[in-house]
Amino acid sequence: MTESRLGKPYFMTHLPVMLTEVIEQLAINKQGHYLDCTFGRGGHSQAILNALGEHGLLQAIDRDVEAVISPIAHELMQDSRFSITHGCFSNLLQISRQSGNQQLWDGILMDLGVSSPQLDDPERGFSFLKDGPLDMRMDCQAGMTAREWLAKVSEQHLVKVLFDYGEERFARRIARAIVTERVINPITTTRQLVKLVEDAMPMKELHKHPATRTFQAIRIEINQELEELKTGLQQALEVLKPGGRLAIITFHSLEDRIVKRFIRDEAGAKYNPGKLPIREVDIAKGCLVKVGKAINAHADEIKQNPRSRSAKLRVAEKIQ
Repeated sequence: MTESRLGKPYFMTHLPVMLTEVIEQLAINKQGHYLDCTFGRGGHSQAILNALGEHGLLQAIDRDVEAVISPIAHELMQDSRFSITHGCFSNLLQISRQSGNQQLWDGILMDLGVSSPQLDDPERGFSFLKDGPLDMRMDCQAGMTAREWLAKVSEQHLVKVLFDYGEERFARRIARAIVTERVINPITTTRQLVKLVEDAMPMKELHKHPATRTFQAIRIEINQELEELKTGLQQALEVLKPGGRLAIITFHSLEDRIVKRFIRDEAGAKYNPGKLPIREVDIAKGCLVKVGKAINAHADEIKQNPRSRSAKLRVAEKIQ
């Protein structure tokens, strides 16, 4: 338990991934202004608030309205330094402008992937370990559910999604099983989908649930997660103060590859002149510098929270 500046306790309801490392890497200025783009259960937000001084400011965002209206969000709203908005990465620029913050942000945090509350609630349909409706939307108020998508998607596109977003080598077998089954019975629950995947796979991967890649792929497609990430990273550059830090936690290789390349590209020359006789002074430079190497969760944290085993934290600082 920690204390807010109002004297009210902030209860750390769960241990967010790499909490200590995130706070250290953000290099928090006590009077600075910070943006937490994925509030979740509020663990990172609580820690950032605890590190801020009287005139500091924290704006939180979450795509999931349930996070925005959660008890912990309501508790933190009692602190005048904190505010939270329902929104996604593609609206980061607009949300920043509407936040009342007249300055650029001193630090921005993105904690990607599915939150623990989303995974733990069978009604959300994210988990292949619990039976529930096939929803998978991060924003339950918008978009097509996984059930609706699976009922309409072409076999060819389903194969592409499973292969590209799940890196599933049995994508064709699984897609064929889904398309065949939906003609006979609507696929409406997570248990149905898991059974179809298990039966379609000729062999099982050791220490990995057979439906892991399929559920990841469909979830990414339903929520357009990779496109949201790309848009959010670009918009983060526009609202990050020079000297401010951008910290991103990823949980699978597709996300991490995008973040790694983004930092690399923005930390280098923006234009490769090749063999043209162009002056170096005329080459546009990137506006980020990479801060250290990717950070992985330490062994003690992985033991305490197995979901952190695949997490990577990458950090960059804006230089212009």
